[in-house]
Amino acid sequence: MRAMNLTLLTDLYELTMMQGYFKNPTDQIVVFDAFYRKNPCDGGYAIAAGLEQVIEYIRNLHFTSDDIDYLRDLGIFEEDFLDYLRGFHFSGDIYAIPEGTVVFPREPLLKVIAPMMEAQLVETAILNIINHQSLIATKASRVVYAAKGDGIMEFGLRRAQGPDAGLYGARAAVIAGCVGTSNVLTGQMFHVPVKGTHAHSWIMSFPDEYTAFKTYAQLYPKACILLVDTYDVLKSGVPNAIRVFREMRESGAEMKGYGIRIDSGDLAYLSKEAYKMLAEAGFGDAVISASSDLDEYLIDSLKAQGAKINSWGVGTNLITSKDCPAFGGVYKLAAVKNSADGDFIPKIKLSENSEKVTNPGNKQIYRIYDKASGKIRADLICLDGETFDESQDMIIFDPLETWKKTKIHGGTYTLRQLLVPIFQKGQCVYTSPSVMELQEICRQEKETLWDETKRLVNPHEVYVDLSDKLYKMKAELLEEMSLQAL
Repeated sequence: MRAMNLTLLTDLYELTMMQGYFKNPTDQIVVFDAFYRKNPCDGGYAIAAGLEQVIEYIRNLHFTSDDIDYLRDLGIFEEDFLDYLRGFHFSGDIYAIPEGTVVFPREPLLKVIAPMMEAQLVETAILNIINHQSLIATKASRVVYAAKGDGIMEFGLRRAQGPDAGLYGARAAVIAGCVGTSNVLTGQMFHVPVKGTHAHSWIMSFPDEYTAFKTYAQLYPKACILLVDTYDVLKSGVPNAIRVFREMRESGAEMKGYGIRIDSGDLAYLSKEAYKMLAEAGFGDAVISASSDLDEYLIDSLKAQGAKINSWGVGTNLITSKDCPAFGGVYKLAAVKNSADGDFIPKIKLSENSEKVTNPGNKQIYRIYDKASGKIRADLICLDGETFDESQDMIIFDPLETWKKTKIHGGTYTLRQLLVPIFQKGQCVYTSPSVMELQEICRQEKETLWDETKRLVNPHEVYVDLSDKLYKMKAELLEEMSLQAL
C-alpha cells in the first residue's frame, strides 16, 4: 500500500463515467454513503476497520505519466480528458466512523461529499479496503469473544489470499483483540506484537525430540513453547517437554512464557491429560496452546468441554473469514447539492427487496446509550444538522416494520455522533490512532454491547432506526417514485 500508487485500483466503469461527466460538465457536489446490509457470520455486530489505509489512498491519489499512457493505450479515452487527469486530486470532504467502532447494518461507515467525478473514482478502492479489514476485524472479534479472555494469536499469513490480505488482515485482527500475529512485516509496519514458536520440521531435523526441545529452550528460555505432537503427544511430546522444563528450572532459568503447543488430535482430551502431567511435575502454570483449523465455534465447543487450553493460534479460518468470505459493503449516491441554494436534494435507489432501498440525504448517525449501564440502546440515522435533547423522551421505531416502537425516557440516555470529519476540502484533518490504541478503543467499544448481541448464535439485533424527519423524506420519495412508475 505505502509503496504503490493505487489510483488505478478502480473498476473501469468509474473512469468511463468520469469521462462522461467531463464531457457533460456539471458542478454538482454529491453525497455517497458506504455501508453494508447484513452482519458477517450471522453475528450481531461488525467492527469498522481500514480507515487509515483509506486516508493513505486519498492522500496519494494522482495519475502518473505511466497511468495516463496506459489509459491512452486502451483506446477509449480522449486527450482532453487525459489532460484533465494529469492534474487530478481529491478536493472534497470525507466523514467516517473511526476504526475499532462497533457498527451495524444500513448505517454509513463512510460518507464522501465531493464533486461527482471525484466521488465516483474513489468508490472501488474505498470499498475494497473497508470491506476487507472490517470483515477480518469482525471475524477476529468473534474468535476473541469465544476464547473468553485467553490470548488469540493470528497466524494465517500462509493461507491468506495474497500478501496484502495477510498484512492488512493481521492488522485488522489485532485491532479486534488478537494479542499478536506471526506476520513479521505487519509487526514492523504497525508496531504490533509478533509471536511464534517452531514447526514440526524443527523437531524432525534433530536426532530425537528431546534434543530438539532442549536446543530450542537454550535459544529461547523466556519464550519456550514446545510443539509436542510431532510423534505422540502424551507418550513422547509432553514427557520430553517436562524433562526440558525440569532442566531449565534446575539451571535457574526464569520460567516465564513457557509451555506446550498441540496442533492435532482431540484437543480437549489431549489438553486435559497434558495438564495433569504438567501439574503433577510442578508445571501447572505452563501455557497450553492449541492450533489446528480453529474458529470461534470450535473454540467455544472446546471451552464447553473443559479443555485446559489457555492460548489459541488461529490461522486459515480467521484470516480468510472462511465461513463468510465477503463483507458486502456498497457505495450509493444519497444526495446532490442544489447549485441554486446549496441545499442537498435527496436521492434514493429503489428495489423489489426492501432491504436494498437506500436511505436518502446527507446524513449523520447518533448512537443512543443507556445512561445507567453504558450499553447501546440503538443507533439513529438522521439528517445532518438534526439535534436531539437528551432530557426529552425519544420514540424510535423500526423503519421497515414501523409498528415496532420503543420509548426511551428523557434523562436515561446519552447520545454520541458517530461520523467524524476525516478530510475537509481535500485536506486530512484526522490523525489515525496506532493499531494498539485502536485495539483498546475496540475493546471499550465491545463493552458497550449487551451480552445478547455478542453471542455467536442467534444474537440479539441492535436497532438501527431513522429519525422522523429522515423517515418522512424517504416515504415521500418512495411515494413519488411509485407514482412515476404508474
